[in-house]
Amino acid sequence: MPETVLVTGGSGYIGGWTVAELLSRGYRVRTTVRSRAKERAVTEAVSTVVDPAGRLDFAVADLTADAGWEAAVEGVDYVLHVAAPLGVTGGAGTGNNPDALVAPARDGALRVLRAATAAGVRRVVMTSAANAASPSSYATEGVTDETLWTDPDDPTLIPYRRAKTLAEMAAWDFMDTYRGPTEFTTVLPGAVFGPVLTADTGGSVGIVARMLSGAMPGVPRIGLEIVDVRDLVDLHLRAMTSPAAAGERFLGTGEFAWMADMARILREGLGDAGRRVPTRQLPDIAVRLAARFRDPALREITPALGRRNRHTTAKAESLLAWHRRPLPETLLTCATSLLTHQATPTPH
Repeated sequence: MPETVLVTGGSGYIGGWTVAELLSRGYRVRTTVRSRAKERAVTEAVSTVVDPAGRLDFAVADLTADAGWEAAVEGVDYVLHVAAPLGVTGGAGTGNNPDALVAPARDGALRVLRAATAAGVRRVVMTSAANAASPSSYATEGVTDETLWTDPDDPTLIPYRRAKTLAEMAAWDFMDTYRGPTEFTTVLPGAVFGPVLTADTGGSVGIVARMLSGAMPGVPRIGLEIVDVRDLVDLHLRAMTSPAAAGERFLGTGEFAWMADMARILREGLGDAGRRVPTRQLPDIAVRLAARFRDPALREITPALGRRNRHTTAKAESLLAWHRRPLPETLLTCATSLLTHQATPTPH
């Protein structure tokens, strides 16, 4: 019998691709949704990549509530906890209350771990964020690895970064006191781009969608470590099955690119389809003034202006033989996929 994997949040961008790839590799998959109404959308999205018939089922469970998690983990071999509670996506507009996002992120992770360890699953792989292994906001340069932990008490942290850090810390603290067969691993991605399964896609992909639409007057001086969603899913699956991955953190970032570099790749690679992509770089002062007086959502990105902090993925490459696609391939595949789906940016 094929092994069964529980994927939390199958309706999400990473979750949907995780479900599709697991099915493509022959696994049986169960995925959580917040309501039965989402089952059809997930099935249709996954069906654009692989036939899920007979090997995909659903469990209704919400990261903010206890109900449903015992049933969700029943009979599964592995758990891939890739879901984030509503609002904990890292995009602008996630809120300015430094504590509002912590409880759902942290408590959701602990609900998954309690259910998984009680059921004795083999391993849980949790999606954290590279932002949980980054220096303080005032640092503008440097390369870091998994041994660094973001300081959750840094007053300049945006709510998303603090929530992801505290959630992963709580998960490791829980596993440090656990005595049983379940193993634990975390994956820390950068900015996730690549093809979309549906038109209803937000998160990092919304940046490319806004560029294509011409909605951006220019690009801020912000850099991203871009990883292809397909490569990120592959890293999760390697972390799920490799004996060397037990008890480890793995950074899953990609090539660093300023948004101006992204714009250039899109303009040059898409031809006429990229004609609306902005090429003008906005002065930092203009972005800060807009954040202060016109668009409060921009306040979450201002700490990143001019920062070129990078992460090394040497650990994932050496222990798990992981590799990544070239940056232009990821960006152009993302853009053409968005154009095909006629996707629009998620409003913030």
